[in-house]
Order: sequence, then C-alpha cells, then structure tokens
Amino acid sequence: MKSLPHLSFLRSFEAAARHLSFTSAADELNCTQAAVSNHVRSLEDYLGRPLFVRHARSLTLTDVGQGYLPSVQRALQDIDTATASLITKNSTRAVTVSCPVSLTEHWMPQVMAGFHAQHPKIELALNSTVWADLQENASDITITIAHKDDVGAHDLKLWDEKLVLVAAPDYAEITAETLAQERAIHILGRPEYWDAICTALGMQKTRIPVGFQCNSTTAALELAAAGAGVVVAPKSLAMKFLNRGDLIEPLTVDCPSPWTYYATFKDRMTPSAELFKDWLMTCAAEAKI
Repeated sequence: MKSLPHLSFLRSFEAAARHLSFTSAADELNCTQAAVSNHVRSLEDYLGRPLFVRHARSLTLTDVGQGYLPSVQRALQDIDTATASLITKNSTRAVTVSCPVSLTEHWMPQVMAGFHAQHPKIELALNSTVWADLQENASDITITIAHKDDVGAHDLKLWDEKLVLVAAPDYAEITAETLAQERAIHILGRPEYWDAICTALGMQKTRIPVGFQCNSTTAALELAAAGAGVVVAPKSLAMKFLNRGDLIEPLTVDCPSPWTYYATFKDRMTPSAELFKDWLMTCAAEAKI
C-alpha cells in the first residue's frame, strides 16, 4: 500500500488554498514561504496532478485542488478535534494551552511550573504548535506569534516585544562601524529583524552579509552561542541565553519588533482555565522584555 502524504504537506496545502497565497500561509503556519511552496510541490508530485495555478503575484486552485480541499479540511479538523478531546477528557480541571514551539522552549515552562506550584490539583496540557489550530476553541488558551499588521480582533498582546542583537561573549568588541564585517545569522521568514536593527543603528540594510540561515529562532540563537556569528532575535527568546551568559548584547539598541506574541481564549472558560488565564497575563505583564 502506498504511504500517505506527509501531514505537513496537507497543512501547507490547506492554508495556501484558504489564503490563495504561500506567503500568508507561511505566516499562519509560522514557517517560511519556501517551506510552504516545497510542501505543496511535494504533494502535487505525490498526487501526480497540479493543485494550484501559479500566477506572477497570486494563486488560483485548479479543478483538482478545488475538489480536494474540502476533504483535506475535514480530515485535518477531525485530527485536531480528536487530539483535543483526548487531551481534555481525562479531567474537568485540566487546562489545555497551545503555544508556538519557540515560546515553549524559553518562557512558557517557567510560567507553567509557577502555576502548578500554586494550583497542584489543576492539570496542565501544553501543545507545542508549529501549525495554527484549524479547530476553533480546541484549546482553552491559544498563543500565536503575529505581525503587527495581521493582529486579530480578539488577540490579546502578551507584551511589547523588543529585538536584540546578540552574539557570543567573544564578540564583545563589535561596534556599529564593524558590524557589517561580522558573519550575520538570518532567521528565514523574518528579514524585518535585521532591517529594523540596521535602521535603529543608522546603517544601510544591504551592508549586512548572510553568514548562516536558519528556519528556527532557537537554532539561530544556538549558532550564535557557539560563536558562529551575530543574530537579531526577539528578546523574549534570547533572555535565557543572556541570563546564562551564553550570549551578550555587544550593541544595545532600543528596537521594537514587528512580530510579537498574542493570546486568545476559549469562548467558555472553565474556572481552572480562568485561573491560568489570570496567571498567564500576570506573568506576561511582569516579563522583563
């Protein structure tokens, strides 16, 4: 029996078909436009038929794509609903939180550990997400990262994100004049990070060469900590490295980030979920970003 297409291919196809844009799909799925395009191309190769007509600045679905989309959406919704049901049915006191992998690796563990210390009888379930939830209200609390121009009406900002320029301690002597000579680590899908820092430093954007490219902020920070170069990243994700002394800020820049984290909440919250919501927002307000 022929193996089924990878779930990520179907996720990318579904998002691109809704938006009719690989770029918008990539923003929703928190990955790069190239990744979405490659996923769709791989799915088309698997099926042996094109799903999109690619125009210069837009997409349209082929007849095959239009016919395939409803079935894919139903299947993905069934998967999300079944997963959420398994997570939440064990206890009415359980709270389910969906959060991007980037934040679960840096800030969220301390938040959840602190809440558990005060409310040990409330079970917490953390879904580290790469994809946006297709099923609305699948989680009690959903945290996403969004661009300032794409914020939803019900999204509640956790904090005003800042960008920091960081590198290993060996890079302490970097100046604004010598920065263009260093190896730059670029996070794919976030070119505005380096653009914003260059603007804040009064530099030309074209002066920053590419040394490394990563599709993961954590990987980019680890590369910088290993001495591979200089990276611009959200302060909320870099703080753990800075506090440990693995990274330093050779240049201190007050630079707002165009991307930050937002929370949305289930329409009907249980008392346990309300308690965690209050705890989450208190921790966010106290975050030293």
